[in-house]
Amino acid sequence: MNDKQLLRYSRQIMLPAFDIEGQQRLLSATVLIVGLGGLGSPVSMYLAAAGVGHLILVDDDLVDLSNLQRQIVHTEQAVGVSKVESAAATLSALNHDIRITGMQQRLDESSLAELLAGGVDLVVDACDNFNTRFVINQACVNAGVPLVSGAAIRLEGQVAVFDSRRAHSPCYQCLYRAGDDEQMSCARNGVLAPLVGVIGSMQALEAIKLLTGLGQDLCGRLLLFDAFSSLWRELRLPRDPACPACGQRHQSAALDAPDTQAL
Repeated sequence: MNDKQLLRYSRQIMLPAFDIEGQQRLLSATVLIVGLGGLGSPVSMYLAAAGVGHLILVDDDLVDLSNLQRQIVHTEQAVGVSKVESAAATLSALNHDIRITGMQQRLDESSLAELLAGGVDLVVDACDNFNTRFVINQACVNAGVPLVSGAAIRLEGQVAVFDSRRAHSPCYQCLYRAGDDEQMSCARNGVLAPLVGVIGSMQALEAIKLLTGLGQDLCGRLLLFDAFSSLWRELRLPRDPACPACGQRHQSAALDAPDTQAL
């Protein structure tokens, strides 16, 4: 880390539980952000500003005028431009020292598996499509890569961490099943702009904690935010042993574990 970086990230480095080691972990990390809309905007901007060394941005959409009410990584000049290109320009202006890889496409199972095998340390799910969420979850379970999930609609938001490296961790499909309501999108139901900022900021916070080992992350817990009343609720989220996405993985891990009673 050079003198300029020490100055730039000094307010983080000053934290006793973070220190230079935590900053170095961020600088060395690769994070995949899927979705550059209302949630992906604050996530990408905070992670870029915090000094995550490599951000992989994925979105297949173009910037629309209706996006600008909440998708703060995009500007009026970017209307009609791909969200990946628009976000990359904003993030580069925010921190030109980090590496940004843009992918204007919708990820499928094979492309996600290839990406995660290439050295992704963490995935942030900031999309608004149930099918894509399930694909992301399965890929993270298979690869043993932690996933930070967020959702926001109308005046309600939620954030959770799923980390299949831990035996007790649930996955996204322990919480939701395929076939759940796919009509829950901002385009159909509306959303208050600051709500996505709150949830996206929480996703960025959890990502930084996971990457650096700072504090206690949300693994095994689901945070629910009611913006109408400004109230947070926390629910315990146990792993489902019969989960079609992660159940078999955990069963295999248990079978492979040594029998400590026999030692």
